Amino acid sequence: MFYETVDLYDYFSVPREGKTGGLLTVYVRNKYKETKEKIRPAMLVLPGGGYGFVSEREAEPIAVRFMLAGYAAFVLNYTIHAPFPTPLIEAAMAMAFIRENAEKYGADREHAGAVGFSAGGHLTGMLATMFADEHVKKALGKHASLVRPDAVVLSYPVITTGEFTHGGTAETISGGDAALRKALSVEERVTEESSPAFIWHTAEDNAVPVENSLLLANAYRKKGVPFELHVFAKGWHGLSEVGVEVFDDEPAPEIARNAAWFDLALSFLKTRGFCVSHKD
Repeated sequence: MFYETVDLYDYFSVPREGKTGGLLTVYVRNKYKETKEKIRPAMLVLPGGGYGFVSEREAEPIAVRFMLAGYAAFVLNYTIHAPFPTPLIEAAMAMAFIRENAEKYGADREHAGAVGFSAGGHLTGMLATMFADEHVKKALGKHASLVRPDAVVLSYPVITTGEFTHGGTAETISGGDAALRKALSVEERVTEESSPAFIWHTAEDNAVPVENSLLLANAYRKKGVPFELHVFAKGWHGLSEVGVEVFDDEPAPEIARNAAWFDLALSFLKTRGFCVSHKD
């Protein structure tokens, strides 16, 4: 396995100005002499944490799962306790970096997606709907055209900043500004150009209510953007990949079945062309 961490601020020559994140960790398979060189779809992992921390349980375990499934995987450690636009700019830099360095990592720049969890789902939702935001264009310049994900996976995401939001997430990303908070309600930012989305949640989630995913799915339906929604009956917030690597104990059967989200997401992505191919 090839593993490295890249400082995106340094790579794009964007002033850091005290920001502590913007670090992208790369997880890709080595090239094997015994097989044809492969071109792999790319997946950017955006962990949750309410914009107050970056969850380890939703970082490396997810990247490794995607890598084992044939993807070139990348995890963004974004700046925490930072209001908009900092997290979005850092996620945008990550997507642009992945596409610009696709050949180095054996990645398919035409099939580069993002998967986000909880607050990371909000960040992924912004990336899917606000990739052309003026703050992104100003920060990345000519690289801004490389930002839009070809598809996204949203895992128990914070979507709305309204009635059903997660208060800490909405407060932190908006910096307490009421107008900005309203503007960052992802379901209101969906357009016909938004990235296709696979969305999953649990009906029992009492931290980020399932209404978040329902609101987004309805917004996608109205705009005619491809999406798939799965709501599992049981399970608390923060299930990650659903297994012993991210839990203290083996999950009960009614929780363990939620692990199906991963294969379902892979299947959805495959319909969008996210497949391993051979280099000519």
